[in-house]
Amino acid sequence: MRIRRVDAEERLTTAFPLAAYAFESSPPAADRLDRARRYAPYNEDSVNLIAEVDGRTVAAVAGIPMRQNVRGVVHRMAGVAAVVTDPPARRQGHARVLLTRLLGDMRDDGHAVSALYPFRPSFYEKFGYAGMPRARRTTFAPADLAGLQRADLPGDVDWGPVADRYDDFRDLTLRLLGQRHGFAVFPERRGHVLRDLEPRWLATARVDGEVVGALTYRIEGYGGELVGDDLLVTGPLGRALLLRFLARHVDQVSRASVLVGADDVPELWVTDLAARTEADVNFPRRGGPMARVLSLEALAGVPAGPGRVAVEVVDDPFVAGRYVLDGGSGRLEVTRGDGPAPAATLTVAGLSGLFYGVLDPVEARLRGLGTVPDDAAAQLRLLFPRQIPYLFADF
Repeated sequence: MRIRRVDAEERLTTAFPLAAYAFESSPPAADRLDRARRYAPYNEDSVNLIAEVDGRTVAAVAGIPMRQNVRGVVHRMAGVAAVVTDPPARRQGHARVLLTRLLGDMRDDGHAVSALYPFRPSFYEKFGYAGMPRARRTTFAPADLAGLQRADLPGDVDWGPVADRYDDFRDLTLRLLGQRHGFAVFPERRGHVLRDLEPRWLATARVDGEVVGALTYRIEGYGGELVGDDLLVTGPLGRALLLRFLARHVDQVSRASVLVGADDVPELWVTDLAARTEADVNFPRRGGPMARVLSLEALAGVPAGPGRVAVEVVDDPFVAGRYVLDGGSGRLEVTRGDGPAPAATLTVAGLSGLFYGVLDPVEARLRGLGTVPDDAAAQLRLLFPRQIPYLFADF
């Protein structure tokens, strides 16, 4: 088997046919390749690897160079997408070899963490990924927001095609990148797909000229649903302004929906709001996101609690080893090498779950992601307090 990197143009004739077969309706429409070619320039930053046997592409994977907030510090993140294998070549280890190569290359290039959306979480858990919550969709009737119609709120909302206001949207996502745990954004060129190729309206909330909220959306017919994407706000005022804007569609649509993070509580946004909020997670189509640590030393300096513990990370080509983790200064200090006997043993999936705040140390033990005695669990719990991440970027 030969592994090589291909550019966005060559990907169209090597990896793309496999990805189209695996992830789309097939046989494809006659113009499918032409539509894919329109997207190719936006993927020029991606790392595309293919595996070949006798000159034929049998597997492929793509890595998107992104950025992500991990406990308040922005790090380079490898977004993994389009992991695919030709049906006759499946279950022969090609995807495993390709993914390991991709993660190694991107870690060596300075990416400290990685994230993906899995077809099956148990497959990627073996590669060190821990599950994260998927964004929730909350659905409600605009009439339930009637009180906001009369509210005297400082600020206003303007709206129009996203192409006309994209820079405001991008600037807001970059601000949220610096503020919200787990938040990830595409590289600039990939982000332009929303501006250039996806038909959306954009509502932008402003206070004293500053953008405090944004929502991209589409409307599914008169009397139908206003389908919003992520409700992006810097605080309650931005949210209230956008909700008031949605309320003004009361005689146009029967319901509205938006995506929110797992830590949000839409039923408390306004009094008497009858909201249905749910996470749509199913396999293989809509897996919840997963993330992993690629370099423990690169994550030194993130905010941490006052714990201290020696751990051994096992069964991973990138992070395996002994470490002392110390948060006494308020920032994580990482010392690698021989030292105190490890008080806990963790797989990378267990370690990643602690870092991202989605696992308690006892949960890591119960799920077979490590051997964590109670004393070590107490220190790890201090080091990595529970914190709900919100990935945002969907890829």
